[in-house]
Amino acid sequence: MDFEDTPEEAAFRQEVRAFLEAHATLRTGTDADWSRGNVATDPDQQAEYVRRCQEWQRTLYDHGWAGLAWPKAFGGAGRSPAHQIIFNQELAVFDATSGFIGAAQQLVGPPLMRHGSREQQARYLGPLLRGDEGWCQLFSEPGAGSDLACLATRAVADGDEWVVNGQKVWTSAAQHADFGILLARTDPDAPKHKGITFFIVDMRSPGIEIRPLVQATGLTHFNEVFLTDVRIPAANVVGEVGEGWTVARTVLASEAGMIGGAGQSSTFDAVLALARECERTADPLIRQRLADVYIRERIIKFLGYRMQTAIMHKRGTPPDPSVLKNFFTTTLSRRVELAVELEGAGGMLAGSDAPQDGFWQQQVMAQFSSRIGGGTNEVHKNMIGERALGLPAEPRADKDVPWRDLPRS
Repeated sequence: MDFEDTPEEAAFRQEVRAFLEAHATLRTGTDADWSRGNVATDPDQQAEYVRRCQEWQRTLYDHGWAGLAWPKAFGGAGRSPAHQIIFNQELAVFDATSGFIGAAQQLVGPPLMRHGSREQQARYLGPLLRGDEGWCQLFSEPGAGSDLACLATRAVADGDEWVVNGQKVWTSAAQHADFGILLARTDPDAPKHKGITFFIVDMRSPGIEIRPLVQATGLTHFNEVFLTDVRIPAANVVGEVGEGWTVARTVLASEAGMIGGAGQSSTFDAVLALARECERTADPLIRQRLADVYIRERIIKFLGYRMQTAIMHKRGTPPDPSVLKNFFTTTLSRRVELAVELEGAGGMLAGSDAPQDGFWQQQVMAQFSSRIGGGTNEVHKNMIGERALGLPAEPRADKDVPWRDLPRS
């Protein structure tokens, strides 16, 4: 690995730091940080968090820091991925975030830049980059999660429009979204990976009903979305009709890497501080588990260095996104579960009755979304076996069977 800055990168890092020092404050790691507002259960606090995320994204855009690695033709800065890595590294210690806006840019930007029409690129990429318009991803369904290609939401052509009926679920931020990227089946006689079309849908269209899902944490990050006779202009098809799976793979690759490289609201240092506060550091078994958490956190850092080396210096092979995603989620589980165990009997409490106002209890309950989102850990293990290790693919008896003939839940 070689993750030292070149002279040009070192100068850029200083430029980034100067901008952040002028427009943001350092994180405290406490509830005083507004960037932790994504764990707020109060609707007013949630709305304020969304507003501040939009405000921060506009600050980035207005000062030329948004879309650093996006081509200039699409409104970006035209810099290299190395510059975006450096910016993210410096931003990590400041109390500022774009929240789900940043995730939407990673999920929506690549497919539109790669597969979208010029008209779509001109209409949507600029407002996306500035944070003026929110987006969501309408992929998963009650009967099509890990096996997404089984999706049953139907789109039927009607003149220069498509009429869509179906249900989506686990849709992050749908209640705040202006637009969504939607997968719908347009040819039920084709095999399941064919006959799918990728659409842009206006979330204010008649026939769209959004029902927030209240999680065990009390948060409503996810939603059910029902589509009843929703009309989508034919101009909103991204790529070719029936070839939506190709476009979707661009999104899914970005999503796995995004989750695997996600920032963490809890760290080893926070767990160690809790262990000292609870006077548990003399317990040899606790010390062993603390060491495991520390080692895993360091491994994640080194995986990031491998990725950084491959991108910035064009040397070596970057780790597979599925490896990053799975190791991140298992590390998160071990860390937060240890923290609640450290609290002893107090770990059974919640909210203001629990130590640290129930922060670690909420982290334990929230961990499951990262295990499922972007593909379950089990699905990603299959992908690691096939892509990274070159093992034979799982037998797929339904690969060439028309979707209409497949058994479905």
